[in-house]
Amino acid sequence: MPFLSNFKSTVLLSVFSLLACGNHAPTPKSKEQMTEVQTAVKPQPKIVVGANRVSTYLPFLKGKKIGVVANQTSVIFTSDNEIQKEKGFTHLVDSLLALDMNIQKVFAPEHGFRGQADAGEKVADGTDQKTGLPLISLYGKNRKPSSEQLKDLDVVLFDIQDVGVRFYTYIATLQLVMEACAENDIPLVVLDRPNPNGQYVDGPTMEKAHTGFLGMTEIPLVYGMTIGEYGKMINEEGWLEGGKKANLTVVPLENYTHSMEYSLPIRPSPNLPNDVSINLYPSLGLFEGTNINAGRGTEFQFQRYGASFLDSTQYNFTYTPQPNFGSKTPKENGKKCFGKDLSELPRINEVSLKWLMDAYNNTIQKGKFFLTSGFTKHAGTKKLQQQIEAGLTEEDIKATWQPQLEAFKKIRENYLIYPL
Repeated sequence: MPFLSNFKSTVLLSVFSLLACGNHAPTPKSKEQMTEVQTAVKPQPKIVVGANRVSTYLPFLKGKKIGVVANQTSVIFTSDNEIQKEKGFTHLVDSLLALDMNIQKVFAPEHGFRGQADAGEKVADGTDQKTGLPLISLYGKNRKPSSEQLKDLDVVLFDIQDVGVRFYTYIATLQLVMEACAENDIPLVVLDRPNPNGQYVDGPTMEKAHTGFLGMTEIPLVYGMTIGEYGKMINEEGWLEGGKKANLTVVPLENYTHSMEYSLPIRPSPNLPNDVSINLYPSLGLFEGTNINAGRGTEFQFQRYGASFLDSTQYNFTYTPQPNFGSKTPKENGKKCFGKDLSELPRINEVSLKWLMDAYNNTIQKGKFFLTSGFTKHAGTKKLQQQIEAGLTEEDIKATWQPQLEAFKKIRENYLIYPL
């Protein structure tokens, strides 16, 4: 099979060239060149994601039967990749197969292994067409791997890009996978990735009474940790069922700090297409618990909001949601929505309530605004809806968050791998 042979050779060369290469500046050949080098701004070292640190985690996998928890973001970045040169990466699963790792099955989170399913759309078990590997959905009938599904595995490898927002379900999947591994005595290796919203901690804190798949633990809406750091917190804080601990190994990032801005090279889910949407997601994601459209059914998801029942005299921006990739039945489908376009907004490092409050204040029928159960699940508390309905200012509401945010930050300090 010459194609498979060429594929394996290319991936092997791509992966191991990453291990051998360093960032070496050319040696100056003249005084003028020396001066230029000395006066030039020293480039920042590139962030190395956990998946790229192949030599660190390969020893955990060799000779083992492996289960992989992955989606379309689970990639190894390459500088010389003949297979996908235009993209500059190979999928982790493809790379490990080319390295003769014994992958038995793949577990897929919300949106599926290839990232094609709508938000909330159930994903069925199946077979990956490219590799022939069995696919087990963790967003269908079961969200936690069963003992039967894990019984033939020696190790589980987890690699999914998170965005650092509590109701983004990949951290719930991580917690349930950790729980299953702990119960079945199977080691778990997490390949860490940057958090594009990792610069701050903000938002209401989840209350125990409202925990669920949109927030399994009592953490703030934006928690300022990578998925590897958060996994350590889950393990050591006793948040797994029965107080069990997983045999957890985190393969950390290199050259990363929480103050860095990180642009995701692959959309982490269908409705987060770019940096602006990911940055605004903590704030506009709260619209998911209302009847307001937050850009689904357009190409500007989480970069605009609107509804047909907002006061048209207050807005000069309109749009009409239509079914598209990632949203087969968007809110306000086919209706002219009055609202605001935020696609050119500069980056913010906070959970802003001003757009939510603006839409509520300009809703013609306020009883039509909140989806009470859904909003509570996203906010993590009933208080936020009550505060908005009572007419509190954003400043007053955010002041009520501070004691819990400060308490969380103190706990978080124990699990940070990277500088703030």
